[in-house]
Amino acid sequence: MTVGKFCNRAVVVTRQDSTIMEVAQLMRQHHVGDIVIVDDKGDQLKPIGIITDRDIVMELIACDVSLDDVLVGDVMSYELVTAHEQDSIWDAMNLLRTKGIRRLPVVNEEGGLEGILTIDDLHELLGEELMLLTKVPFREQLHEKEKRP
Repeated sequence: MTVGKFCNRAVVVTRQDSTIMEVAQLMRQHHVGDIVIVDDKGDQLKPIGIITDRDIVMELIACDVSLDDVLVGDVMSYELVTAHEQDSIWDAMNLLRTKGIRRLPVVNEEGGLEGILTIDDLHELLGEELMLLTKVPFREQLHEKEKRP
């Protein structure tokens, strides 16, 4: 299975000149813990960074920084790690693990934003797959009963 087939295509985005309050309101409105920061490059939105609810708490609120004067560009993560749509889920999970991140913007061949893959998405996918595997012994028992004379 590829990242492109499973990623969430409804990505909440903003520009780096947005205020932290605007970002926090977007997070609340859309019930998300991250916002992808984009730049217009031609006809596609190119991801250039990400900001998370944790970034806001750890870097601003916990340090008693006044949110009135802070822009997203002041806090966002600039070393953005992305996956390509055709990457495998296993490669994406390995990337998340090795980089120690929970969210992975998904880009197309030209680097345009196509979606996002999160740890929560993977928990859901793997949970469903594991649930299907738990049914194997019961199916096996049914087949054994059907074979008996």
